[in-house]
Amino acid sequence: MTATVLVATAGQGILRSNDDGKTWHRLGLTEPIEFDGIVRALAVDPVTPSRIYAGADSGLCISDDGGAHWHRPDNILSGQTVWSIAVDPANPSVLYAGTGAPSRCALFKSTDAGQTWARTAPELPEFCAGVNRPRLLTICVDPDDSNNVWYGVEEGGAWRSRDAGATWTRVDGPGTAIRNSDIHAIVVLPATGSKPRTTLVLTVNAVYMSEDDGQTWDGKLSRDRFDGLYYTRTVTQLPTPEGDLLMAIGDGTPGSRSRIYRSTDRGYEWVEMELATPPNSTFWALGVNAADPQLVYAGTKYGHLFCSRDGGHHWTKEWRDFSEITAVAWTPFEAPLVAHAQSTH
Repeated sequence: MTATVLVATAGQGILRSNDDGKTWHRLGLTEPIEFDGIVRALAVDPVTPSRIYAGADSGLCISDDGGAHWHRPDNILSGQTVWSIAVDPANPSVLYAGTGAPSRCALFKSTDAGQTWARTAPELPEFCAGVNRPRLLTICVDPDDSNNVWYGVEEGGAWRSRDAGATWTRVDGPGTAIRNSDIHAIVVLPATGSKPRTTLVLTVNAVYMSEDDGQTWDGKLSRDRFDGLYYTRTVTQLPTPEGDLLMAIGDGTPGSRSRIYRSTDRGYEWVEMELATPPNSTFWALGVNAADPQLVYAGTKYGHLFCSRDGGHHWTKEWRDFSEITAVAWTPFEAPLVAHAQSTH
């Protein structure tokens, strides 16, 4: 299988490779995403692997050829900075997108595969204490229940909807188990034969778990569990029957020490994975695809790209360095990438 790997960056737009990382192609000059622009999020359509969504500083952009070319529908997201994207696994025509700094932080929903969008969720403050302008970093749609939707804001809390975004309830804050409002990632694990549906909420410095639909939470500080590493960045579920988890964590932002951990028991215990090369900063993004559960990519804040071909157990660094990596994705669709003509000036 030939995969197309997409690396979203702050400063190089999206870099793409369709030859196992041997060569990389920057965006063309006529794309709605600038080749030196900022792209914060990537999402692959789970049913149509040629269709990719990108959250950029120019809005929500769409590719129908695996990331080779892009278009941007004219809608309410045009010109806004999109930080996060989620596709409803049960209905890929339903999308959620979160905006943030320098744009106003807000959540939007589309029911026509990104052509049009409507604002949803309560209005968030324009400014906050920790990062000046908040940004909506994570959105999660329950794979077994499209009505169960979550989102998290950096310095704006964790929110959930039981009616597909019609109404929202905040789950963190005073009087709750989740005291930190700096939310970095949320994932919902479907129920299995022996385990109930499990929800994980990652704050900047802790991992919280709930097995009773958010009524109670079991939370532990990261620095106490991960050898002093506190900066809890992101988590993803591997597309395997067991549904193991991978989590990226570091000693700060951008950080100088970072590790990847794996959990085989839905987040209770974590085991450090093997990195062949020390990363130059905190791991920022993880990329998986159900087409090959063994192939996983991870990018660091300062542009190191790592690859695992055994489901995250062992990692090697790719030869190419990037500018700041913000998101990584791959698709089994081979994008028709063509090298640009070299400048003679």
